[in-house]
Amino acid sequence: MPIPTRRRRPFLRIASITLAAALATLGAWLYTPDLSQAAVEARYLEQPADRRMIDGVRLHIRDSGPRSAPVLVLLHGLGSHLQTWDHWVVALEHNYRVVRFDFPGHGLSGPDPRGDYRDARTVTLLTALLDSLGVAKATIVGNSMGGRIAWTFAAAHPERVERLVLAAPDGFASPGFAYDTPAEVPAVLGLMRYMLPRALLRMNLEPAYADPRTMTDALAERYHDLMRAPGNREALFARMQQTMLTDPVPRLRSITAPTLLLWGEADAMIPVANAQDYLGALPNARLVTIPAVGHLVFEEAPTRSLEVLRTFLER
Repeated sequence: MPIPTRRRRPFLRIASITLAAALATLGAWLYTPDLSQAAVEARYLEQPADRRMIDGVRLHIRDSGPRSAPVLVLLHGLGSHLQTWDHWVVALEHNYRVVRFDFPGHGLSGPDPRGDYRDARTVTLLTALLDSLGVAKATIVGNSMGGRIAWTFAAAHPERVERLVLAAPDGFASPGFAYDTPAEVPAVLGLMRYMLPRALLRMNLEPAYADPRTMTDALAERYHDLMRAPGNREALFARMQQTMLTDPVPRLRSITAPTLLLWGEADAMIPVANAQDYLGALPNARLVTIPAVGHLVFEEAPTRSLEVLRTFLER
């Protein structure tokens, strides 16, 4: 005999209240608020002059090395920050002027007040930054998303690019990233704007390294802190939503600057097999791979990758 509806209602009401309470408790436990701007600057800003207003965005930059030396511009990947290049910079800044900056919505740069995170806007900011620094020509180095920005800049401003270094660059279509179509961003990623426990972030970052031990506690803390700088998560989500790839081959074919493709053979983010697409399109490129290394060769194998870079720069 079915239970009368009037007898089921109290149970359902109690169950609903219990479930809501459980979800509220879980949400409160996972909720990860932004840090204050003062807090992140106290930890990661070396000097106030490192924040520079460029086309309406207060970018966080670092500009080191002799001003008369050849210039290297280092562009980080999605969700990263300028400190990702620290190992390389320590070795390079004696003989090169090294310029690096946090993209809007990354590190200490904060969101773009325009809310525009398309590649064209990022290239415009890079151009304006180089103008403000008096840099007419440089070697542009980019990793992942930064690699895509690097070759996009090289195609748009060939007269300003001495050489090009692409470390596992992004740009060709892949599952979820078709040409001329907005990126398919899983809705669940939107939750990161409110819930980002450090353990969860670390779990998502570790696949970038062939050796997960590279993700030290200090490194995980830095990524977590800078991801929680005011407005960064909202901006990061907006950037992913605004990303729209177009067939890169015509632009890549126009790039005549000597180009180094640098790839970790154990890259699980953008597989080394993708290098063939670039070799087929870039007129003046060579590929060097590093065994047993993942997506971030400059973090995971700084000494080996620096040897490759120096050889390329000194040829």
